[in-house]
Amino acid sequence: MKKLTAVVIGYGMRGQAYAQYAIDNPEKLSIVAVADIEEDRLELAKKNHNISDNMLFRTWEDIVKQPKLADFAIIATQDDMHTEPAIKCMELGYDLLLEKPMAQNAKECREIYEASEKYGRKVIVCHVLRFTPFWRAIKAIIDRGEIGRPMSMIHMENVGIMHQSHSFVRGNWRNSVESSPMILAKSCHDMDIMQWVIGKPCKKIQSFGEVTYFNKANQPSGAPDRCTDDCPYAEECIFEPVRYYTQWKENPWRDTVANKVGATDEEIIEALKTGPYGRCVFACDNDVVDHQVVNMEFEGGCTASFTMSAFNKGGRFTKIFGDKGEMDANMETDIITVYNFKTEETKEYELEKIGETISSGHAGGDTGIMEDLLDYFGENKASDSICSLYTSYMNHLMSFGAEESRLADKVVNLDDFSNKI
Repeated sequence: MKKLTAVVIGYGMRGQAYAQYAIDNPEKLSIVAVADIEEDRLELAKKNHNISDNMLFRTWEDIVKQPKLADFAIIATQDDMHTEPAIKCMELGYDLLLEKPMAQNAKECREIYEASEKYGRKVIVCHVLRFTPFWRAIKAIIDRGEIGRPMSMIHMENVGIMHQSHSFVRGNWRNSVESSPMILAKSCHDMDIMQWVIGKPCKKIQSFGEVTYFNKANQPSGAPDRCTDDCPYAEECIFEPVRYYTQWKENPWRDTVANKVGATDEEIIEALKTGPYGRCVFACDNDVVDHQVVNMEFEGGCTASFTMSAFNKGGRFTKIFGDKGEMDANMETDIITVYNFKTEETKEYELEKIGETISSGHAGGDTGIMEDLLDYFGENKASDSICSLYTSYMNHLMSFGAEESRLADKVVNLDDFSNKI
């Protein structure tokens, strides 16, 4: 197979995760240029990929001023910085690996899709769950007909209480105006995976959800707005940031607190005194939900319900009910069971345990998407996990439609919703 080259725009946690494949498989992929606004990330990229100084850029605008530098571009910037670099890179001739969500709103998602058609570029959106052994096994079981035709589905995304507090209360995805609504930022993975395994497009959607816990009303009496200002509840509070970010050395979000690769405990503590991660979780400017339910109806009549909740340790599980059997699957244990109505037998599939955490590479999805990408971009071989950009776009509309339903208290017809864009 031909060795491919890539440029990375946005060398944060997600950009580094995808670029890691080039470090582990230098015979298959080489990172030849990186753009990032943080100097220490550029230095890390230089070290990790042996990149010359003239191929390190501070902004995406700087890198697209150059002629095409590689076979494809990895765009892993913040949610509100996807559209312009994506379209410009496609215009220059790059295929794309585009971090999810495609964009902050449905209109820009549509613009990215239309640009891919205009310039004839291949684009893979980072719906990494599709590329995990766990979800591939579920899809294969359904496609083999082991439970027959899917009739209904119950799917649960357990965000995890500490992940919620870091990313969606104190962090970059806390505010729907500055980033994206929760159903898009965190759960567009789930909207996509539900459509994929059911195998039909979603037609109608309805949603409810609120910020019930992480708000000012639940701030303890006498607690300061900043945790480092001698909070009297520090010893008992699970969200106390000095303890959380310094004592757990493998914390995947540790470096983000000081916005520095390899930050020391002292640098983290100093950053907590003035930065966003030192705030009381009940006194932030967050507006994204901490729990949400979504009801869906798919073409052909299959119904589904999705629940996202912060109040757990994390992980995903699902139940799928067919006309010949039912399936129960837990992503934390990597165990899938199938019950056959006719034989009354239960079959258990126990996969190699990976678990679902960011630090584990999304249960193997980060590696899986890169392997399939190289086949697709290099050899034009598309795996079953790869979908068209139009399908990604329509699955994003499930998130946008759910948010409109939640805010307007109505059922949203997705065909009508798409036609209005």
